[in-house]
Amino acid sequence: MKQRALPLVLSLALAATSAPAQTLEDFTGTTAGNWRFISDQVMGGVSQGRAGVEAESGETFLRLTGTVSTENRGGFIQARRDLPGGLPTDTRGVALRARGDGQRYFLHLRTTGTVLPWQYYQAPFTPGPDWGEIRVPLSAFTASGSLLRNTPRAGAVRSIALVAYGRDHLADVSLTRITLY
Repeated sequence: MKQRALPLVLSLALAATSAPAQTLEDFTGTTAGNWRFISDQVMGGVSQGRAGVEAESGETFLRLTGTVSTENRGGFIQARRDLPGGLPTDTRGVALRARGDGQRYFLHLRTTGTVLPWQYYQAPFTPGPDWGEIRVPLSAFTASGSLLRNTPRAGAVRSIALVAYGRDHLADVSLTRITLY
Protein backbone atom coordinates (compact mmCIF):
# COMPACT_ATOMS: atom_id res chain seq x y z
CA MET A 1 0.00 0.00 0.00
CA LYS A 2 2.85 2.43 0.70
CA GLN A 3 4.22 1.83 -2.80
CA ARG A 4 0.92 3.00 -4.30
CA ALA A 5 0.64 6.05 -2.03
CA LEU A 6 3.95 7.53 -3.17
CA PRO A 7 3.04 7.72 -6.90
CA LEU A 8 -0.34 9.24 -6.00
CA VAL A 9 1.28 11.87 -3.76
CA LEU A 10 3.91 12.59 -6.41
CA SER A 11 1.32 12.99 -9.18
CA LEU A 12 -0.77 15.33 -6.99
CA ALA A 13 2.31 17.42 -6.25
CA LEU A 14 3.17 17.62 -9.95
CA ALA A 15 -0.40 18.58 -10.82
CA ALA A 16 -0.30 21.36 -8.24
CA THR A 17 2.94 22.82 -9.59
CA SER A 18 1.91 22.60 -13.22
CA ALA A 19 -1.53 24.16 -12.82
CA PRO A 20 -2.43 26.29 -15.83
CA ALA A 21 -1.73 29.99 -15.56
CA GLN A 22 -4.74 32.28 -15.25
CA THR A 23 -4.80 35.21 -17.67
CA LEU A 24 -5.24 38.50 -15.85
CA GLU A 25 -4.94 40.67 -18.97
CA ASP A 26 -4.33 40.14 -22.68
CA PHE A 27 -5.38 43.66 -23.80
CA THR A 28 -7.89 42.36 -26.35
CA GLY A 29 -11.15 42.45 -24.38
CA THR A 30 -13.15 44.94 -22.45
CA THR A 31 -10.68 45.04 -19.53
CA ALA A 32 -8.02 46.74 -21.70
CA GLY A 33 -9.81 50.03 -21.13
CA ASN A 34 -9.49 49.66 -17.37
CA TRP A 35 -5.87 50.91 -17.38
CA ARG A 36 -5.31 54.55 -16.47
CA PHE A 37 -2.25 56.75 -16.83
CA ILE A 38 -0.88 58.47 -13.71
CA SER A 39 2.22 60.65 -13.42
CA ASP A 40 4.05 62.43 -10.65
CA GLN A 41 2.15 65.59 -11.68
CA VAL A 42 -0.48 64.55 -9.13
CA MET A 43 2.08 65.61 -6.48
CA GLY A 44 3.78 68.51 -8.28
CA GLY A 45 6.27 66.58 -10.44
CA VAL A 46 6.94 67.28 -14.10
CA SER A 47 7.15 63.82 -15.70
CA GLN A 48 5.08 63.42 -18.86
CA GLY A 49 3.90 60.46 -20.89
CA ARG A 50 1.05 58.34 -22.05
CA ALA A 51 -0.28 54.81 -21.79
CA GLY A 52 -2.54 53.20 -24.33
CA VAL A 53 -3.48 49.97 -26.01
CA GLU A 54 -1.82 49.51 -29.41
CA ALA A 55 -1.69 46.77 -32.03
CA GLU A 56 1.22 45.71 -34.23
CA SER A 57 2.03 42.52 -36.16
CA GLY A 58 -0.92 40.65 -34.67
CA GLU A 59 -0.08 41.65 -31.08
CA THR A 60 -2.31 43.85 -28.92
CA PHE A 61 -0.45 45.45 -26.05
CA LEU A 62 -0.32 48.19 -23.44
CA ARG A 63 2.48 50.65 -24.16
CA LEU A 64 3.84 53.11 -21.59
CA THR A 65 6.03 55.91 -22.98
CA GLY A 66 7.25 59.24 -21.74
CA THR A 67 9.87 61.32 -20.01
CA VAL A 68 10.51 60.59 -16.35
CA SER A 69 11.98 63.53 -14.44
CA THR A 70 13.06 63.72 -10.81
CA GLU A 71 12.68 67.51 -10.84
CA ASN A 72 10.33 68.93 -8.23
CA ARG A 73 10.56 65.77 -6.11
CA GLY A 74 8.92 63.72 -8.87
CA GLY A 75 10.08 60.73 -10.83
CA PHE A 76 7.39 58.40 -12.19
CA ILE A 77 4.85 57.60 -14.86
CA GLN A 78 2.62 54.56 -14.68
CA ALA A 79 -0.32 52.66 -16.11
CA ARG A 80 -2.50 51.19 -13.36
CA ARG A 81 -5.42 48.77 -13.33
CA ASP A 82 -7.64 48.36 -10.30
CA LEU A 83 -8.42 44.81 -9.16
CA PRO A 84 -11.39 45.25 -6.81
CA GLY A 85 -11.73 41.51 -6.14
CA GLY A 86 -8.02 41.03 -5.47
CA LEU A 87 -6.01 38.16 -6.90
CA PRO A 88 -6.93 34.52 -6.28
CA THR A 89 -5.53 33.58 -2.87
CA ASP A 90 -3.42 30.75 -4.36
CA THR A 91 -1.52 33.15 -6.68
CA ARG A 92 2.23 32.74 -6.25
CA GLY A 93 3.39 35.23 -8.87
CA VAL A 94 2.82 37.26 -12.00
CA ALA A 95 4.14 36.39 -15.46
CA LEU A 96 4.49 39.14 -18.04
CA ARG A 97 4.97 38.95 -21.76
CA ALA A 98 6.89 42.17 -22.23
CA ARG A 99 9.29 44.12 -24.40
CA GLY A 100 11.12 47.35 -23.85
CA ASP A 101 14.25 49.34 -24.36
CA GLY A 102 16.51 47.33 -22.05
CA GLN A 103 16.02 49.66 -19.09
CA ARG A 104 14.75 48.69 -15.64
CA TYR A 105 11.00 49.07 -15.04
CA PHE A 106 8.77 48.04 -12.17
CA LEU A 107 5.54 46.34 -11.33
CA HIS A 108 3.75 47.96 -8.42
CA LEU A 109 1.04 46.31 -6.37
CA ARG A 110 -1.27 48.12 -4.00
CA THR A 111 -3.14 46.17 -1.35
CA THR A 112 -5.77 46.70 1.31
CA GLY A 113 -2.81 47.59 3.57
CA THR A 114 -1.37 50.32 1.31
CA VAL A 115 -3.65 53.12 2.42
CA LEU A 116 -1.38 56.12 1.87
CA PRO A 117 -0.73 57.27 -1.72
CA TRP A 118 3.03 56.67 -1.46
CA GLN A 119 2.70 53.08 -0.23
CA TYR A 120 3.10 50.15 -2.63
CA TYR A 121 5.01 46.93 -3.25
CA GLN A 122 7.46 46.96 -6.14
CA ALA A 123 9.41 44.43 -8.18
CA PRO A 124 11.92 45.39 -10.89
CA PHE A 125 12.21 43.80 -14.32
CA THR A 126 14.27 44.58 -17.42
CA PRO A 127 12.56 43.81 -20.75
CA GLY A 128 14.59 43.49 -23.93
CA PRO A 129 13.59 44.61 -27.44
CA ASP A 130 11.87 41.30 -28.31
CA TRP A 131 8.75 39.90 -26.66
CA GLY A 132 9.69 37.60 -23.81
CA GLU A 133 8.22 36.15 -20.63
CA ILE A 134 9.29 37.52 -17.27
CA ARG A 135 8.13 35.73 -14.11
CA VAL A 136 7.86 37.75 -10.91
CA PRO A 137 7.01 35.81 -7.75
CA LEU A 138 5.06 37.68 -5.07
CA SER A 139 8.06 37.13 -2.80
CA ALA A 140 10.11 39.41 -5.12
CA PHE A 141 7.92 42.43 -4.33
CA THR A 142 9.37 44.70 -1.66
CA ALA A 143 7.40 47.07 0.53
CA SER A 144 7.89 50.81 0.07
CA GLY A 145 8.01 51.34 3.82
CA SER A 146 8.45 49.64 7.15
CA LEU A 147 4.76 49.89 8.09
CA LEU A 148 3.81 47.31 5.45
CA ARG A 149 4.12 43.54 5.73
CA ASN A 150 7.20 42.11 3.98
CA THR A 151 5.37 40.32 1.16
CA PRO A 152 1.96 41.18 -0.28
CA ARG A 153 -0.86 38.67 0.18
CA ALA A 154 -2.52 37.78 -3.13
CA GLY A 155 -6.08 38.15 -1.87
CA ALA A 156 -5.30 41.65 -0.55
CA VAL A 157 -3.98 43.02 -3.89
CA ARG A 158 -6.22 45.82 -5.17
CA SER A 159 -4.25 47.14 -8.18
CA ILE A 160 -1.33 46.36 -10.45
CA ALA A 161 0.75 48.97 -12.27
CA LEU A 162 3.44 49.13 -14.93
CA VAL A 163 5.84 51.85 -13.75
CA ALA A 164 8.81 53.85 -15.04
CA TYR A 165 10.34 55.21 -11.87
CA GLY A 166 13.13 56.73 -9.87
CA ARG A 167 15.55 58.33 -12.33
CA ASP A 168 15.63 60.76 -15.23
CA HIS A 169 15.06 58.80 -18.45
CA LEU A 170 12.97 58.25 -21.56
CA ALA A 171 10.60 55.32 -21.02
CA ASP A 172 9.25 52.85 -23.58
CA VAL A 173 7.87 49.55 -22.31
CA SER A 174 5.01 47.31 -23.43
CA LEU A 175 3.01 44.39 -22.03
CA THR A 176 1.01 42.05 -24.24
CA ARG A 177 -0.13 39.60 -21.56
CA ILE A 178 -0.24 39.28 -17.77
CA THR A 179 -0.89 35.87 -16.25
CA LEU A 180 -1.01 34.61 -12.69
CA TYR A 181 0.70 31.43 -11.57
